[in-house]
Amino acid sequence: MKTFYQKLLIRKGSKKALIAVAHKQIIAAYHILKNKEVYKEPIKQIEAINQKKKQRDIQKSVAQLMNLGFSVRLTPTA
Repeated sequence: MKTFYQKLLIRKGSKKALIAVAHKQIIAAYHILKNKEVYKEPIKQIEAINQKKKQRDIQKSVAQLMNLGFSVRLTPTA
């Protein structure tokens, strides 16, 4: 839920993000109680969001270095 809130916070603002998270929690609670299941955080979505953030951070860092006059070549580490 934290990543969902943070994503909405940027686009919609604090109040709307809080309402959206509360709505999502109520819907999840309803389905959990209705089906008598255990809540599981969607891991794949969290990993995808983290990967996108990592790529965005890399691009920003490279752009900042290039603006400062540096030549940048990225090589992945093992």
